[in-house]
Amino acid sequence: MKIVFLIPTLSHGGAEKVLVNLVNNLDKNKYDITVQTLFDGGVNKQYLKPHIKTKTVFKKVFPANSYLFALFSPKFLYKCFIKEHYDIIVSYLEGPTARIVSGCTDENTKLVSWIHCKMDTEKAASVGFRSFKEAKKCYNKFDYTACVSQWVKNWFVDTFDFKKPIGVLYNTIETDEIITKSNESIDDITLDEDVYNIISVGKVIAVKAFMRLAHIHKRLLDDGIKNHIYILGVGDEQSKIEKYIAENNLTDTFTFLGYNTNPYKYVKACDLYVCSSLSEGFSTSVTESLIVRTPVVTTLCSGMQEMLGENDEYGIVTENNEDALYEGVKKMLTTPNMLEDYSQKTLERGKYFSTEKTTKAVEDMLLNL
Repeated sequence: MKIVFLIPTLSHGGAEKVLVNLVNNLDKNKYDITVQTLFDGGVNKQYLKPHIKTKTVFKKVFPANSYLFALFSPKFLYKCFIKEHYDIIVSYLEGPTARIVSGCTDENTKLVSWIHCKMDTEKAASVGFRSFKEAKKCYNKFDYTACVSQWVKNWFVDTFDFKKPIGVLYNTIETDEIITKSNESIDDITLDEDVYNIISVGKVIAVKAFMRLAHIHKRLLDDGIKNHIYILGVGDEQSKIEKYIAENNLTDTFTFLGYNTNPYKYVKACDLYVCSSLSEGFSTSVTESLIVRTPVVTTLCSGMQEMLGENDEYGIVTENNEDALYEGVKKMLTTPNMLEDYSQKTLERGKYFSTEKTTKAVEDMLLNL
């Protein structure tokens, strides 16, 4: 079976990472796989296994590319970008790649769209398209739509009044690799032994709301709860957060570690993982935290209750505001034995998102097509 996955880039984003995990673990005896990017490069490209074929359209990202693509019809873009016949073509992100793939006119090719993000308004659903009307027309061209969580699926179905085949397929995580890498030594920092070490991973952008975490850090210190927060990631919000940190004399206890290809060893070494996000599709980093047995406190975002339980069975899920997140973190750190109890529960829950289970679910979907 000949399959191509189309994605804008293989940069350091979560979707790019889980795509590499997925294609690396699909049965190479059953599938002839190509990963095609609109723009070459990206830190995740190097992790593709040798049998995965790669293609790219443009050597570099250029400004306003999605607006330029929108000047041309999906059918025209498809003919320009997809040169071979494939049994299945997968748009692995929303927007531009979905628009391009929808231009396929080969009746012998099955089309799959992967939805990672919150599409709860016509505006959000129209990104990368000329209009909501065009977006609806394009998404209805697909034979199957895969959503990364039940919330993402519900938003998509409601916004588009969607009637075609659609389901939930959880992100593929490299379980064994994560566990192996989590055991590597940390040689660039020394974790404090007499404080709670808290970590979060992600792009340092507004939607991740790391400023909330900076505020919570200060509130915990003011309450006499010693803690050190580490952020793994890069992004344009960092300077604003660092200004707040400096103004409040928190530089010694709030650390940006930058981007690292092995976040797992840091997450495992810390006492608590906190997700402060305004919105998520299905958080890869929270899933990875469960696998390395680090307890989690998170805001209520898409996928969190699917991972941590409707009643906080495997971690604490708070309302999506700073005060609630603060109370959740404080509860986790100050309730006797709670960190230890949740660490034990993560061991059980992490197995639910194993590489084998998530990959088999995708293979079943592809074979059913």
